[in-house]
Amino acid sequence: MLSLQNNDLLCRVGRGTPMGELFRRFWLPALMPEELPQPDCPPVRIRLLGEDLVAFRDSAGQVGVVVENCPHRGASLFFGRNEEEGLRCVYHGWKFDTSGACLDMPNEPPESNFRSKVRVTAYRAREHGGLIWVYMGPEESNPELPQLEWTAVPASHRHLVKWRHESNYAQGLEGDIDTSHVSFLHRYFAADADPNGTNRGRTTLSTDPAPRLMLKETDYGFVYGGRRAAESGSHYWRVTQFLLPTFSIIPTPVWPMSGHAYIPMDDEHTWVFAYFYHPERPLTAEEVEAYKSGARLAAEVRPGTFWPVLNRSNEYGLDREVQRTRSFSGIFGGNAQDRAVVESMGPILDRTKEHVGTADLAVIAFRRLLLRLARQLQQGIEPYAASHGDAYRVRSLDVIDAHADLGPLIAAHEEELLAHA
Repeated sequence: MLSLQNNDLLCRVGRGTPMGELFRRFWLPALMPEELPQPDCPPVRIRLLGEDLVAFRDSAGQVGVVVENCPHRGASLFFGRNEEEGLRCVYHGWKFDTSGACLDMPNEPPESNFRSKVRVTAYRAREHGGLIWVYMGPEESNPELPQLEWTAVPASHRHLVKWRHESNYAQGLEGDIDTSHVSFLHRYFAADADPNGTNRGRTTLSTDPAPRLMLKETDYGFVYGGRRAAESGSHYWRVTQFLLPTFSIIPTPVWPMSGHAYIPMDDEHTWVFAYFYHPERPLTAEEVEAYKSGARLAAEVRPGTFWPVLNRSNEYGLDREVQRTRSFSGIFGGNAQDRAVVESMGPILDRTKEHVGTADLAVIAFRRLLLRLARQLQQGIEPYAASHGDAYRVRSLDVIDAHADLGPLIAAHEEELLAHA
């Protein structure tokens, strides 16, 4: 469990909070390109790290992200006119470019130089890997975009989805690095009941639901393996990657590979981006349709929005008869299953009431790592991964391995991590 102080430190992400300042050292995915489809298109609102922002694409196609309120009298720039290389406030006509510079003050005398003294707060924006990323940290810093494999493949080789989580970012991320829950929450009683299809992993998961974990901290976060007993004395390993600040790469025995990014809107709401990709070929229409449908690890969203179709208002599609006869949860698709349990914890889980065990070692390591990095940043120590994008060139692993037993080493590792839970 965490102390109340550490739980607040982990979950509070507004400006000036230790964790919020840590997030601001990284480039964060923020928008799908289709939200700003063309030059001079309508601006859009977005909330990130507790700040209300407006994003726009100027006449040259450059993306700008600025605070929502005009520095003149505070009117929302969401209502602004996106025209002629800038966003113009409709209240008094003040106009700003993507860097935040004021280009025009038509309600001031022509000879006035006042506009040279006024800026709107603007954040750097870049298009990378099929998403629009934003950097909200110190201007003097020069972080690197993470060179995740899915960001480097052709657009035809990947599919991206975005939706909202109605909970703190850590709750969703902790589900991605919790391999034991797959044996329960995502279990189907028959092969034809599983919308993901069948594979050796799901068969093994159902027969050994108590994996033993090994974890190694890395420059980019950590990698951990969950070992389960498999046939003929071999072991089944699911090796998951956690990458700072909140990326995952989820193991699967077959391509396409997938994972998530959990980006805080504020303390109690999260943008989630899911990626699916193949390094060597375009995704098929059938694969993309499965991702859009919610059958796999992405949410099916209402057209024109990022609101999941299955949500708290309809109990995530829970069917008690299906739960009795076909699946452990009674909920369709891995994404809705995950969101149901994550959002059921409330906006911010009270971790002082938890009772974590050996199956939670990766979750413990995640919390310890982020808390340590946030405290180090307060001491002036910058996170290494933020300025070393090449450290992100890794994959997860799903494999049957007949090598020697690592039981004694695993037991020692568990004891050390639990001692600091």
